[in-house]
Amino acid sequence: MVRKEVLALERCIHGGRVPEVIDKSGRLVDFSASINPIGPPDVREILLDACKNIDRYPDDQYVKFREAAASFAGVHRENIVPGNGSLELIRLFAELIVEHGDKVIIPSPTFCEYEFNCRLFGAKPLFVESSKVDKISDKMLEESKALFICNPNNPTGELLQRYTLEELADRCVKNEIYLFVDETFIELSDPEQSIGDIAAKEDYVFVLRSLTKCFAIPGIRIGYGIGPRRLVELMNKSRLSWNLSCFAEAVGIYLFQKSDYLEKSRELIKSERKWLINRLSEIKGVNPLESRANFILLDVKGTGLSSSELTECMLYHGFLIRNCSSFKSLGEGYVRVAVRTRKENEKLVIALKQVIDPNARENCEHYPCHFLGQDCTFCFCPFYPCKDERLGKYVKTSSGGVAWSCIDCDMIHQADIVQEMMDGLLAGDELSKIWKIIERRL
Repeated sequence: MVRKEVLALERCIHGGRVPEVIDKSGRLVDFSASINPIGPPDVREILLDACKNIDRYPDDQYVKFREAAASFAGVHRENIVPGNGSLELIRLFAELIVEHGDKVIIPSPTFCEYEFNCRLFGAKPLFVESSKVDKISDKMLEESKALFICNPNNPTGELLQRYTLEELADRCVKNEIYLFVDETFIELSDPEQSIGDIAAKEDYVFVLRSLTKCFAIPGIRIGYGIGPRRLVELMNKSRLSWNLSCFAEAVGIYLFQKSDYLEKSRELIKSERKWLINRLSEIKGVNPLESRANFILLDVKGTGLSSSELTECMLYHGFLIRNCSSFKSLGEGYVRVAVRTRKENEKLVIALKQVIDPNARENCEHYPCHFLGQDCTFCFCPFYPCKDERLGKYVKTSSGGVAWSCIDCDMIHQADIVQEMMDGLLAGDELSKIWKIIERRL
């Protein structure tokens, strides 16, 4: 018989579902997966060089990989367990630690895989507000087997400071409860807040890391964990053999040396996040939450659209955003967007405005084509340009093309001209004839 815990499970929903939805749009900009906007370092030569090893098994001890990871994280090789991405290590941790009937503490909202994997092994989750994890009572800690924390938290972008986690780690150690800290996004946020060094020393602390997000390589599954030697020894003994391919191992060793790439990435993300939050806050009904990560949670309850409706509308505009209705406690009022490059962020803002506030002046693909303060009631000149450079000029549009800008001309707004044009339109005159009204005034 299949275990009842398995029968009761529902598979987690994740972002980055481009292959599933590409047929709807034909082209997509993926804002649902929060990976490094700079894109991956060039690893083609590393992959080609690794091809010479495909006729043999990898070193199952992964000595070189663990040494490289340890050097990167500032710990010892004996503190490192390799993983086929971060999810394998979440599963492995739950498999080793959680027993049927155990209670585990999980913030809400947060990454769904903690709950999924703990339920798989028969645990009962106890949920606390993600903003109040540092206020968990000693009684709750005493009754539980593990506490899971995502730092920075997915999807809220909240970042706990190191001193807060240090205090929480001390309490967990005293109560003999495991503290599992997922630092998958921390290299794109503030690595100074990491407690990897604490995990290497304390018996009840484990830190999860991944190269997927910070180096933009989700197609090559590479993760690692940092923990006390005894726990890591047991995890290395229990993990699947050869869980990193020769390609993943070679790429991982190479990327652990690219600290300058990560510094550049953090600078870009910090700048673009600030710009994007400011622009998103200008959209009617959109409330972007403050974030310290490479993604932003948007409260969209004021738009009149549910998160599912907004996600679907954006999909048909060529943008994949994260519908957050699958996150516990969020419901249909939130979506998440990644922080990407300026050009991509600008296009996202324009598309959101078109979907949420279709009457907004900036939404027109020919913007800017009017003088300040003009609405689009008479959007005429871009389509029937006079081409008289005394009155206007061609400008680059938000969609990448060009349009005739009448920014220095107000003829179309003069009352007598507007009245004459309206009379002609109501009489059914051709637009080419209507335009003659303007030409006569030049």
